[in-house]
Amino acid sequence: MTAEPALTTPDCLLTLAVPAALEEDVLDLLCTLPHMAPGFTLVPAQGMGAHIHLASSMEQVQGRARRVLVQLAIVQTQVEPLIDALRKALPTPQIAYWAAPLLAFGRLGSLP
Repeated sequence: MTAEPALTTPDCLLTLAVPAALEEDVLDLLCTLPHMAPGFTLVPAQGMGAHIHLASSMEQVQGRARRVLVQLAIVQTQVEPLIDALRKALPTPQIAYWAAPLLAFGRLGSLP
């Protein structure tokens, strides 16, 4: 009889702020890294600031850029390896990230 591997509870929320033009590239890459990014949530957003590239004429008029926030609840030890993998594949200053402690993580029901 073999024991099931212990599941590690996520303790960190990693957020990537991704330009709309790079969304599919980032999602494709994350899907190739299920051991580091077992799941994620996408949230539409807009970015503003001195270092935001305004790609379209609409963005230039509005003064803000379309973004998607990719949020991953992961263990903190996976943050640096995941960022390194993303940086190697997509070395652009237009993708920003931040990590914050995750105080709780769970599900309201049982998984099958």
